[in-house]
Amino acid sequence: MKKILIIQHVSRERPGFILCVLRDLGIDFDVIDLQKGMRIPSFDGYCALIVLGGLDSANDEHMRDELERIREWLTLDRPYLGICLGLQVLVKAVGGVVTNSPIPEIGFRDPDGEFFAVSLTQDGAEDPLLKDVPANFHVFQLHNEMVEVADGMTLLGRGKHCENQIVRVGEHSYGLQCHVELTEEMLKIWLSEDNELKHANREEILSDFEQLQEEHERVGKQLFTNFLTLSGVVDC
Repeated sequence: MKKILIIQHVSRERPGFILCVLRDLGIDFDVIDLQKGMRIPSFDGYCALIVLGGLDSANDEHMRDELERIREWLTLDRPYLGICLGLQVLVKAVGGVVTNSPIPEIGFRDPDGEFFAVSLTQDGAEDPLLKDVPANFHVFQLHNEMVEVADGMTLLGRGKHCENQIVRVGEHSYGLQCHVELTEEMLKIWLSEDNELKHANREEILSDFEQLQEEHERVGKQLFTNFLTLSGVVDC
């Protein structure tokens, strides 16, 4: 059982750099695009679940069915990785709280013009998901909500404004508030289609991506490879 299931809420919020890593390593996967009307399948045969970002809130009433499927996955005790909304539905599924972020975090820079960054906590530095990931790294953000860390959860990485950036739930269910899966192609699409990014400075954001691209891809490759390793599809 060495196949990965990927849930995509919005067609433009694709797996991105995750697919580059999966293909490089020759790992089989299925992508379920919910916006296209695809349904979450049976979890039989999948060793890990990756849930991507989206436009909805984990607090929305229509998310109840998905939350139930996430709970079903968690009972199987198999690795989970959520990105942005994927983190929020993980926390909501286990009874946690999703609330408004202190500020909307959009793009590469905060309102002070500083790059968004994540700093690993002591728990994060010792966690297998973040093995060989730098203690501090820059990230792209696109969210208005955040999670609160409660009992049974461990904060692995924190940010300056929205503190709870990387969270572990239980032993091997993880969530990232930031978008480490972003590729240049995806970013150009988001800049054209996303309501938050349409009003941003397109040239500045693309310039920031170019400046941070090498670091961004290095962190993403290491983090996703670590997740696949703890999922049992990649040898240590």
